[in-house]
Amino acid sequence: MALCRLVHSPPTNFNFRKYPSKFLKISSLSLAFRYCHSSMESPPEGYRRNVGICLINHHKKIFAASRLDIRDAWQMPQGGIDEGEDPRNAAIRELREETGVNSAEVIAEVPYWLTYDFPPKVREKLNIQWGSDWKGQAQKWFLFKFTGQDQEINLLGDGSEKPEFGEWSWVTPEQLIELTVEFKKPVYKEVLSVFAPHL
Repeated sequence: MALCRLVHSPPTNFNFRKYPSKFLKISSLSLAFRYCHSSMESPPEGYRRNVGICLINHHKKIFAASRLDIRDAWQMPQGGIDEGEDPRNAAIRELREETGVNSAEVIAEVPYWLTYDFPPKVREKLNIQWGSDWKGQAQKWFLFKFTGQDQEINLLGDGSEKPEFGEWSWVTPEQLIELTVEFKKPVYKEVLSVFAPHL
């Protein structure tokens, strides 16, 4: 798996790795994961409205990136939906903000909301950061086909937001599940199952 780094130098105390350390797996964590077959306008109460982006290249590999704020945490791009914003438009915006990618087209979407609960420490940190009390996130997932060249990918994004990622790579579905933090694995497995005909 080839890794690509951020354009500017990361903090010196941040150690990039290919895979998360085994100690990050929390077997006792009680995972709350729901399939919400409600309308796109009404995700469950108490969950932050969010979009997830599964970006694939012409080899059908999936874009994954390592977070700068959580050691050894890899994920697909995602982000909050602004008030009154259409989820599809939010996904296009988030992809551009987090990866700099404009050359992509939506080819599929998960037709229902997927939710996950934050582990207690993550919930505490994020709720301080956001000034709210979300239980977790309700996500609308979109599959994008990357139509550009790898040089277009820039983890500084479009410059409108603070960078979130330090490294990126094209990975297989199996590698993605291995790299993902434990509390997001059930959602990722469901997303990959829905998008399987395209992968």
